[in-house]
Amino acid sequence: MDIMTLMENRHSVRQYLDKPIEAEKRAVLDQMADEFNKEANLHIQIVYDEPKCFNSLLAHYGSFSGVTSYICMVGPKGDDLDEKIGYYGEKLVLKAQELRLNTCWVASTHGKSAAVVKSGEKQAIIISLGYGANQGKVHKNKENLAEISENDPEWYKIGVKAALLAPTAINQQKFFIRRNGDDVTITAKHGPCYMIDLGIVKCHFEMASGHKVK
Repeated sequence: MDIMTLMENRHSVRQYLDKPIEAEKRAVLDQMADEFNKEANLHIQIVYDEPKCFNSLLAHYGSFSGVTSYICMVGPKGDDLDEKIGYYGEKLVLKAQELRLNTCWVASTHGKSAAVVKSGEKQAIIISLGYGANQGKVHKNKENLAEISENDPEWYKIGVKAALLAPTAINQQKFFIRRNGDDVTITAKHGPCYMIDLGIVKCHFEMASGHKVK
């Protein structure tokens, strides 16, 4: 399945089936997490068969049910952590979608995770993981999120389309995309988890367009 189809098909899912994730799928995700930890100096941990984290009042308030596996996005504290968390976390999310699994970025509506968070690290966010009871819903995009015209190159148009498919906190989409020749910049306005959102949006643009964002 091509990357745009994965992005189009992937939606946030909060209700999950009582169905364990197969060993071969766990191995794929675990290997990818290990690679990202080395590449980006992160401490991503995937927790399986652990129901306590989402068996809490906060999780029920967030309408989560049946969550027993989740990805803990952990790394050394720093100004660039949230953006890296968004970028590499979304790569895991899209791989999970390719594996026919469902996900949801979860900022606060969960209990205590089983992650090991060392001194100098923080857990920036969690991603629920498993077989969804549904496939989620499409959310309407805001307008005027990018400078774009008919004369723009195809790779840029594809990148913008992919960026608009990126999940953002409470669907706020507080980003803007600009192009100057082959250089692309994406900026974000302040809001809940806005730097994580920025990393997610950059991930979508780069994976779909094949062009790096400055």
